[in-house]
Amino acid sequence: MKVLVTGAAGFIGFHTIKKLLQSGHNVLGFDTINEYYNTSLKYDRLNEIGIDRDKIFDNEYTDSHKFKAFRFIKMDLSQKSAIMDLFRDEKFDTVIHLAAQAGVRYSIENPDAYIKSNIDGFFNILEACRHYPVKHLTYASSSSVYGNNKTVPFSVDHNVDKPISLYAATKKSNELMAHTYSHLYKIPTTGLRFFTVYGPWGRPDMAPSLFTNAIINNRPLKIFNNGDMERDFTYIDDIVDGIIKVNEAPPIIDPKKAPYALHNIGNSTPVKLMDFINCIEKHVGAIAKKTFLPMQPGDVQQTYADISSITNAVGYIPKTNIETGVKHFVNWYISYELKQQQTSTGIINTSKKAIL
Repeated sequence: MKVLVTGAAGFIGFHTIKKLLQSGHNVLGFDTINEYYNTSLKYDRLNEIGIDRDKIFDNEYTDSHKFKAFRFIKMDLSQKSAIMDLFRDEKFDTVIHLAAQAGVRYSIENPDAYIKSNIDGFFNILEACRHYPVKHLTYASSSSVYGNNKTVPFSVDHNVDKPISLYAATKKSNELMAHTYSHLYKIPTTGLRFFTVYGPWGRPDMAPSLFTNAIINNRPLKIFNNGDMERDFTYIDDIVDGIIKVNEAPPIIDPKKAPYALHNIGNSTPVKLMDFINCIEKHVGAIAKKTFLPMQPGDVQQTYADISSITNAVGYIPKTNIETGVKHFVNWYISYELKQQQTSTGIINTSKKAIL
């Protein structure tokens, strides 16, 4: 298939593209490469799949030097006419829409970015799918839509009309918008509510990177809600496996109902935050300094995915436990940080090398 993947320079998008290419698909990656976090990591991800930083220009294609079936285009989701032209010219079979302004806490500080990217940008993708039909639009939602839901595990059948962050509100809006377009224009759409994705090449603003960085550099960890939290940590390989399966299984077009689906995609095994930190400490080989703080606005105490809908739909079964996933992540993180340090200074910190 010919697949468009938005958010191509992002954590999940990068891994999804690698898997699609390994499976023989023709892929176009799309990303605006914003500065929400250090863009060097985004460019390094792209370099891993053959896109050279110095060959990237706005609204122009860049060919991969590693994969003949992969091209990249740097484009903003707010550029509706350019997106429409892209869909008209490329005639995609499917779209995996992962681009978004991420982050719960940042949405409190900079709400405009979330409306522009997550609402306006998603609308532009829907409009393009309407005018230049695709077989399936798979898009990223989030476990944050559950807010302070006390009933666990979280089910897609639960009411989610009380978000506690603007980020969550935009993701719930995406689900509603997708349903409307599926109903009106028979566009097959599937939303995936991601649960705390982690792994190599992960975002630097997420807990695994923040915790690992603090432990390595002997800085205190900021632990919110005094550590009384649980997260359904889900390893990236399991997430990508689910995305690929869903992409290939669009909802059936039925005159009696919208071709619309919605699934949780998680590990379905919540882990206590302190146990997760202990696992990082084990694989780093150092004990963390800890600063316990109250709950942050927009955070929730627990996430726990009921994955029965996606399991029944496409056979999704997560396979990676925390011990294995954290080991892979920590090994990658230390290796990547060493490489970055050597590139910038020409000197390797031998104490960090010893941890490896």
